[in-house]
Amino acid sequence: MEIRPIIAMQMPPTPDQHRFYSSLLFELGAPHKAAASLAVLERLARDLLRRMAPSMLIVDEVHHLLAGTYREQRASLNLLKFLASDLRASMVLVGTRDAVIALQTDSQMVSCFTPFEVPRWRESEAFRQLLAAFERVLHLRRPSGLAQREIVQYVLAASSGLTGEVSRILNAAAELAIRSGDECINLQHLEHVAPTHVQSLATLATRAPAL
Repeated sequence: MEIRPIIAMQMPPTPDQHRFYSSLLFELGAPHKAAASLAVLERLARDLLRRMAPSMLIVDEVHHLLAGTYREQRASLNLLKFLASDLRASMVLVGTRDAVIALQTDSQMVSCFTPFEVPRWRESEAFRQLLAAFERVLHLRRPSGLAQREIVQYVLAASSGLTGEVSRILNAAAELAIRSGDECINLQHLEHVAPTHVQSLATLATRAPAL
């Protein structure tokens, strides 16, 4: 069975072809001069991609396209279409709902890419399994018990059910646990690294009118 790599990168904060290729080359582990011309960076990236023959290219933060002018947006969309055709590999574009708006300005992009919204997590066995999986890869010296109901509910509320936020919160809590010498994540660590959103939820709850 042939094993082909998957490449993941982020769209630059503003749609810029030069920065896009530089970011792509960085993810490919290719040394290059950032000040090189766009043509040089493009040729180097295409050569490397053809040699690697990836099965998929994932581009995150596609909604950053909207941070540029109309001309910059068009140029970046054309770049994505060109790469998708040149690679002959699957391309996955990831972003907020604004990413859909950015893609809808190009009829070819609309026909080539089908929008799929990732549902937010809810309290469930699947979410507990996700937290348990995070606990296994964090490699703390002591067990954290992230699948406990109190921690599950806190992380769910603090993250708004978004996987990226779950990852950010748990990694920050793990770093705090290591610095403190506890070597396990507890509720106090979570409250320290992600207090604002949960506190606002509690405030809203106390202000809710009684039925």
